[in-house]
Amino acid sequence: MTRTILAHAPDGAPIEQVTLDNGVLQARILSFGGTLRDLRLAGLDRPLVLGFERVEDYTENPLYLGVSVGRLANRVVGGDTIVDGRPVQLDRNEGGRHMLHGGQDGTGRRSWRIEDHGPGHALLSDTLPDGHMGFPGTLNVQLRYELDAAALRVTYTATADAPTICSFAPHLYFNLSGGDTIDDHVLTVHADRYMPGEGGVPTGELASVEGTPFDLRQGGSVPAGADHNLCIAEAAGPLREIARLDASDLGMRILSTEPGLQLFDGGALAIPAGAGLDGRAYGARAGMALEPQRWPDAPNNAWRDQVTLAPGQTFRAESCFVFEPGVTAPA
Repeated sequence: MTRTILAHAPDGAPIEQVTLDNGVLQARILSFGGTLRDLRLAGLDRPLVLGFERVEDYTENPLYLGVSVGRLANRVVGGDTIVDGRPVQLDRNEGGRHMLHGGQDGTGRRSWRIEDHGPGHALLSDTLPDGHMGFPGTLNVQLRYELDAAALRVTYTATADAPTICSFAPHLYFNLSGGDTIDDHVLTVHADRYMPGEGGVPTGELASVEGTPFDLRQGGSVPAGADHNLCIAEAAGPLREIARLDASDLGMRILSTEPGLQLFDGGALAIPAGAGLDGRAYGARAGMALEPQRWPDAPNNAWRDQVTLAPGQTFRAESCFVFEPGVTAPA
């Protein structure tokens, strides 16, 4: 376990890295963005996630590689909503039209504090002031990364001093085989509904996956152009398996408390040679983002209770990524 300062963020804060290693998994965690920079399994010569070779590249990172997104993950369509009976205008950082991942200064672009760390864990925190990116209430959030044998556990907790909205999620891109694309992967998702949309912006409709490329209940390829939420449940619940990913020699089970899984096929990736981990290039579909989270545009829909947070309450989201030998032969 090591802790070092590798660079400085635009605000002058140090970008620190903590390396966790339990003999089975090794993870490199950055204070900037609450980022999982790298994840490796003993005996394999490749990273399991996409990341940048240069730490400084995380201060740009338009596709949010590896960061922790919030105070509200995903989108608020139109960028405005009602909180505690009052109209709220959020930062419209996506094309001047929508709020995405907490706004231009969301937690994926901020300097977190490293509060505690050991060989198998790191605890980070951030404080978002009242009015930050338009959100009401001062919010304190903690993020814990933990290695448990061949599993990575990611847990968020948050409290606020006024009624607000809140949802945090890890924005991790996976490629288990080390190939140029994820076309050799098989993805299984335990969801019978999804949210149609275009360009990642949901329509607000809930549709059956039946007869669509998003019917992944029995496993299938990652749909081309996917940037959609698959609906696991109506609300957060106990930790349970929500998805599975398989490549040639490795599988990954995703367990989560969260009611949705945002699936992005990575079609917009265009990271040149030398910039990715181990000097790799990341082209279209070099990795898929699998983001356990609350449903998109929740504040403006019937599922708004998924993201409401009152004083005295604690937001909690836990996801666990468990690695094991692959059991599904890619098509």
